[in-house]
Amino acid sequence: MKIYLKIWRQKDASSKGKIVDYTLNNVESDMSFLEMLDVLNEDLVAKGEEPVEFDHDCREGICGTCSLMINGQPHGPDRLITVCQLHMRSFNDGDTIVIEPFRAKAFPVIKDLIVDRTAFDRIQQAGGYISVNTSGNPVDANAIPIEKHVADKAMDAATCIGCGACVAACKNASAMLFTSAKVSQFALLPQGRVEAAERVQNMVRQMDLEGFGNCTNTGACEVECPKGISLENIARMNREYLSASVEG
Repeated sequence: MKIYLKIWRQKDASSKGKIVDYTLNNVESDMSFLEMLDVLNEDLVAKGEEPVEFDHDCREGICGTCSLMINGQPHGPDRLITVCQLHMRSFNDGDTIVIEPFRAKAFPVIKDLIVDRTAFDRIQQAGGYISVNTSGNPVDANAIPIEKHVADKAMDAATCIGCGACVAACKNASAMLFTSAKVSQFALLPQGRVEAAERVQNMVRQMDLEGFGNCTNTGACEVECPKGISLENIARMNREYLSASVEG
């Protein structure tokens, strides 16, 4: 099939970007979206033109680095998938596809479709871990009984891959869904309760410092999340933060 592409091109972080038009013929419906971009870049290189820069790694829906805005939707039109899991059969012959980087103040564009998402790393580094020292003969973590529904909720939160779709989907560019998932995966478990108050305060503080917007509960983040992270995590983080602030 024939596809018309409108792709954001930007030389570097300080340059002004623009939409550039491309046309691809003989696109196969079984191609993944990233394979389609690979074909485009092969054509551009063959013509002596600069290829389109885009992020990718595992191409298995695990790492989340392939984050793109496709026709105004993070990761494209299908639900619960990343861009690398999106296939060209989701589009029709003659379609025009607009491809842009995620848009957020805290996600500055590096080049073309690649954005700097290290803000997420700094939020994680602020408290998304367990660091309690143990001495003597500590009990193995797996020996601590945890109710199944609690363990399941913690695991559901831990499936967040930090792709940033929640930020891109939010009209306020809020990182509440990401941050709350990282808070919840520990707050729900006894191993994480020791540092719970310090963790939530530090991570929320760092989130604000990074320049993310506030949550206004529109729910777009949950809808566009490729892992289906629940809004319940935001409510949990708010409770954790309020409790930590009162106790502190």
